[in-house]
Amino acid sequence: MNKQKLDFQLSAYGNYYPTALMRARIMIDKGDVQEKTIKVLLVDDEIGFADILTKRLGKRGMAVTPVYTGTEAIQTIRKNDFDVAVLDLKMEDMDGIEVLKIFKKAYPEMEVIMLTGHGSEQAAKEGIEYGAFDYLTKPCEMEDLVKKIRQAAHQGG
Repeated sequence: MNKQKLDFQLSAYGNYYPTALMRARIMIDKGDVQEKTIKVLLVDDEIGFADILTKRLGKRGMAVTPVYTGTEAIQTIRKNDFDVAVLDLKMEDMDGIEVLKIFKKAYPEMEVIMLTGHGSEQAAKEGIEYGAFDYLTKPCEMEDLVKKIRQAAHQGG
């Protein structure tokens, strides 16, 4: 049945069943709506960890760009738009807090989730003070990270 014929049939009953008409139209309209893909910048100097995380987040429908240094992250963000950055706190070339400060100054609308190793929670809390959305302790549960990314993307976008 085509949409035009369905709309006519629903309209004929709309006077008697307005709630049903509204529900039916919502159901029809949902077919045209696609959920926005969340664009994630993943910054972690542990290459193996970053690659696995990239694949696992990709399987959950996210577009993930992995980078392995703070410098590379800053260069990448200048050329691309991201909804959320997932940023390791401790990296070889730059401290995660330094990268966070640059991100929030240049791109304040992008949310940042900090990843921290055990024992670095105080530094992660410092990240919150500088504008990070939240932090998770490594290793974290994948579903916890996915949930945080979705929350951050919803708040930022």
